[in-house]
Amino acid sequence: MMKLFSHLLKLDRQHKEPVYRQIYQRIKEAIVQGTLLPDTRLPSVRVLASEVGVARGTVENAYGQLIAEGFLQSRGQGGTYVSAQLLDAPLLPLNMADKHKQPIVVNHSLSAERMMARPFQLGLPALDAFPRAQWGRIMAKQLHNLTATSLGHPPAAGLPALRESIAHYLQLSRGFSCQPEQVFICSGYQSLLDLVVNTVLKPGDIGWLENPGYPATQQLIREAGLIPCPVNVDSDGMDVMAAINDCPNARFAIITPAHQSPLGIALSLARRIALLEWAEQQQSWIIEDDYDSEFRYHGRPLPPLKSLDRHGRVLYAGTFSKVMFPALRLAYLVVPPELVAVFNHRCQLRSCASPPLIQASVAEFIGQGHFYRHLKRMRHLYAERREMLSASLMRQLTGVVEVEQQAGGIQLLAQLDRRFSDNIVAARAQNEGLAIEAVSDWLLEKKGREDNALLMGFTNFTSEMEADQQVAKLAKVILSAN
Repeated sequence: MMKLFSHLLKLDRQHKEPVYRQIYQRIKEAIVQGTLLPDTRLPSVRVLASEVGVARGTVENAYGQLIAEGFLQSRGQGGTYVSAQLLDAPLLPLNMADKHKQPIVVNHSLSAERMMARPFQLGLPALDAFPRAQWGRIMAKQLHNLTATSLGHPPAAGLPALRESIAHYLQLSRGFSCQPEQVFICSGYQSLLDLVVNTVLKPGDIGWLENPGYPATQQLIREAGLIPCPVNVDSDGMDVMAAINDCPNARFAIITPAHQSPLGIALSLARRIALLEWAEQQQSWIIEDDYDSEFRYHGRPLPPLKSLDRHGRVLYAGTFSKVMFPALRLAYLVVPPELVAVFNHRCQLRSCASPPLIQASVAEFIGQGHFYRHLKRMRHLYAERREMLSASLMRQLTGVVEVEQQAGGIQLLAQLDRRFSDNIVAARAQNEGLAIEAVSDWLLEKKGREDNALLMGFTNFTSEMEADQQVAKLAKVILSAN
């Protein structure tokens, strides 16, 4: 095995690609091509680092990235293995025992998408840049310090330590104060929205949804028996006055005011005030989805709508999926003081599905300052990676796409020339393995709209060469769609 790895890992130390990325790429290619079979044990970090002459941290970073993407499994003291789940994976050759390798068949099903990040994938932070070593040490410490008490039923609304850490973070970085008991921990956005719906809403309630807007929100609202009222988004954000005219008696509004999803527009101050006044007059609820406002590349992050709320009508939703990593399945909801009792009652019926070990580790991660340092690093990194993808698009698709110069976020919006249809391009791109999405597919209704733009993630492009290669594939798709 070591001889095989020495052959595989011929590193080019003059190459601009970081050494850990070269190791990562060589191992991944060996897995995909069938050279390394599922359930094969890999050399330890120490042994491999010594063999190829690199620091242990370099190998740890490569292994960590492959584990995060599902190619490898860590079995603790038992070592690191090629994931046994890849036996059934469509990303591998059809017959892995065949020495004459079959063509690689890529199946873009949900299972394949979850196993690895596809080019341009939305909503995914830079998995290669997360401080996995620090996170691993924190997790190990939490396991080591387990007590008999910690093995019992966890608090239904979330661990106090995490609720306190989030309350402190919101005051420090998001500009509003709340008590820890106002913070409720949920296992992701779907769980959070389910908690809101089942606590303060009822089937048949009408609510404002941004148009275009996040498709998952639209689906969850309909499945809950609620009635969406589409509200168009323009250069000032959600058109609040149009919403009041069309659906004045709505019971709720779900909005992304800091960085509208998907258009990236900030809700203007005048509309923020109008929205809050409407909610107070109607005694309706505003669910503020502050999904990625931490990442702003010009000036400070915009203050949330919650910071202007004087009448307790805003329920503030945050997530760790974009700032840390999605596998945490960890989100949080901040409710007005008057709703703490009713949300506590609801939580006793549903309990918090987020593992206490994860919650305690995130609290420690925040408490030790790693969270803030990580955010600061990511703001710089994402600005660089966004510019890298934008420049590649402008070089290869001048006159075909026009990149919107948004102030923040982790996805890029490119207006598409009217000779092409965004949903046709997106469908063909997805068939080619590119996770491009069409803005027109995010519409609840097309009345009064002429959207024709492409959405693409940029956070996991690690080099200009990688960005250029994927943009070239996209260019081929677009030009063939004319």
